[in-house]
Amino acid sequence: QEQLMESGGGSVEAGGTQRLSCAVSGSRSGYLCMAWFRQAPGEERQFVASIYTLGGQTNYDHSVKGRFTISQNSAKNEINLDMNSVKVADTAMYYCAAGRPLIGGPPCPVIGPEYFDLWGQGTKVTVRR
Repeated sequence: QEQLMESGGGSVEAGGTQRLSCAVSGSRSGYLCMAWFRQAPGEERQFVASIYTLGGQTNYDHSVKGRFTISQNSAKNEINLDMNSVKVADTAMYYCAAGRPLIGGPPCPVIGPEYFDLWGQGTKVTVRR
C-alpha cells in the first residue's frame, strides 16, 4: 500500500521561502490525486493545493494561489510544495494526502480532507515575523 512521508518543515522568516516534500512509497493503487493540507492549532484541516499526477492539473486555495506551487518529481516519486512569500498566517502543520480522482469533473479539485484516503504524519512550518 502507498505510504506518504513529509519533510522540509521548519522555521522561516515572513516573506521567505520553504520547500516541502512528500515521499511516496509503495503501490499507487489508483491514488492519482495528491494534495497538501494544513492545520493550525485549534483549526480544521484546510486544503492548500492538489495535483492530478496523471495529467498534471493543479488547484490551489485562494489564500496561497500565486505564492505556493505544487509539483511532482516522478523520478524521485515525490510531491513538492514550494512556498514563496510566506506569511505568519501560513504557520501550520502541513500534511500530504493521496486520494482517488473524482469522476465527472476536475479530477483533483479544491475539496475537503474527507475525500483523501492516505495521509502522512505531517511536517511543521513556523513563519516568524
